[in-house]
Amino acid sequence: MAEDRDRQPERGSPKRVAFVTGGSRGIGLATARRLSAAGHDVAVGSRTEPDELDPGLTWVECDVTDESSVDKAFAAVEDALGPPTILVANAGLTRDTLVLRMKDEDFTDVVDANLAGSFRTAKRAVKPMMKARWGRIIFVSSVVGALGQAGQANYAASKAGLVGLARSLAREFASRGITVNLVAPGPIDTEMLAAIGSDALAAMAAAVPVGRIGTPDDVAAAIGFLASDDAGFITGASLAVDGGLGMGGGLGG
Repeated sequence: MAEDRDRQPERGSPKRVAFVTGGSRGIGLATARRLSAAGHDVAVGSRTEPDELDPGLTWVECDVTDESSVDKAFAAVEDALGPPTILVANAGLTRDTLVLRMKDEDFTDVVDANLAGSFRTAKRAVKPMMKARWGRIIFVSSVVGALGQAGQANYAASKAGLVGLARSLAREFASRGITVNLVAPGPIDTEMLAAIGSDALAAMAAAVPVGRIGTPDDVAAAIGFLASDDAGFITGASLAVDGGLGMGGGLGG
């Protein structure tokens, strides 16, 4: 543990504190590992404590649908590591079904977690960033936010909304040294995707121009760049990590 804390960041990237919501698995965990490997102190937030957690990562309880839980999570990170100046808002959920079968709460709960939850975490994170006059906020959107998807009206709406949120915040805080960007993953090899079955996965991979399903590390690499000093002149951007699936998709670009 001590050795992880003493690890030096990559050249040109000072050691900072990062907080990744939804960081106990999938894209969030890959991102936490990437930021930790870059030398940062990293906290991961989720509603339930993971069975195992990499040495050097700090877990805090965080339910992004609850403002008080978000505030307590940030306070815990600040006490353990210091104020985060890198935020990766990755937590979210899906409740897929066709619109005619979709209940109001199926729509509002997904939007609350994916869109409003990102707003809550960004709002809580930004004050320490303003004080430091440096910050990186990265929202995890989706190619579905630009292209739409049958059975995912709620999810697509929430992910499309992140684009407007990110670009508004980017304009508000650019003068304080804070950048706000998005990644828009395509199909990624996570537990959620694995549930659709091998035939559907094969068809999905065939639709991706590069000919494969992406990995959480593919997305984490993009997030790691946007969190770095090298990305200081990039803000309000949506970086597609989708193997070309959504090229020309408007909001996603």
